[in-house]
Amino acid sequence: MRLRPCLLAFAALLGLSPSLAAHETGKIQVYATFLKDGTYRIEIPIDPEHLEAGESVEGLVRALKDGATVAFDGKPVAPRAELIPDPEAPPGRKAVRFSGPIPGGARAFTWTNAAPVGTYPLVLKNEGEESSVWQWLEPGAASQPFSLADSVVPPTRGEVVLQYLKLGFTHILPAGLDHVLFVLGLFLLSRRPRPLLLQVTAFTLAHTLTLGLSIYGVVSLSPRIVEPMIALSIVFVAVENVLSPELHPTRVALVFAFGLLHGLGFAGVLSELGLPRSEYLTALLSFNAGVEGGQLAVIALAFLFLALPFQSRSWYRQRVVVPASCLIAAVGLYWSVQRIFF
Repeated sequence: MRLRPCLLAFAALLGLSPSLAAHETGKIQVYATFLKDGTYRIEIPIDPEHLEAGESVEGLVRALKDGATVAFDGKPVAPRAELIPDPEAPPGRKAVRFSGPIPGGARAFTWTNAAPVGTYPLVLKNEGEESSVWQWLEPGAASQPFSLADSVVPPTRGEVVLQYLKLGFTHILPAGLDHVLFVLGLFLLSRRPRPLLLQVTAFTLAHTLTLGLSIYGVVSLSPRIVEPMIALSIVFVAVENVLSPELHPTRVALVFAFGLLHGLGFAGVLSELGLPRSEYLTALLSFNAGVEGGQLAVIALAFLFLALPFQSRSWYRQRVVVPASCLIAAVGLYWSVQRIFF
């Protein structure tokens, strides 16, 4: 918990801390908190009673904003600076807040402020830790490096890419059986590569579109609607494989529409997993790339174990495509009923 100026002065007066007693409390106190969501927050309460004669709150705020240097591992960053109500003071009191994302993989934090504010305390804390670290600073002096806890440091961009590629891939294989069956349904339509390419392209464009729009909050649909519709899309594709051996333009359009639904399903999973604030777009693109990798792996396995050994056989459609499509349709229908009524 933050200590207000009167508490700091009282502690120094009683000699409760040698570090506090050795310094006179200046105009400000700085409180830096590093949060588990990968962001930092630095607050400087402004008490008009501590200002010198002729000094204004606006002038002090401007000096604090202009004089501040926030750095991680010795590299300055550009924080967001704003004047906010002080949550721990009477109405009307203000505080200057600096905030922003912690750089991926950062290990240490340093602070400098050149504003003419006298000697002041800097209080640093990692969220989740009970104790704080105190440092006393002169104007223009850099703080000692403060070690960031692993729990508050976001991953590097490379770590984000690898993590979300894996999450996207495993959402298809082995976790996404409904998406696997849908892709197999696309694969089974025809022996020729062009129909598969057209369908996969339409499906990819569609689910990429709704995945991005949903994650950014542009579109949304309840999972109670999306999940049964995904199951029904599996049924439709599989049944059409039995009824028609050739690709029709309407099939491509419907696959695109089904892809929009699957994208909303992917978005629901990704929302549950969460995205790092500092690498939001990187994580989104990596997850989508992982999903594509999983789909391509399904197609590659289907080609290796079905098409390559059997598609040249005259009975391929009767003995492979039709029975496999009927089985896929049955599973999809079961899921549809289950997701609607249970």
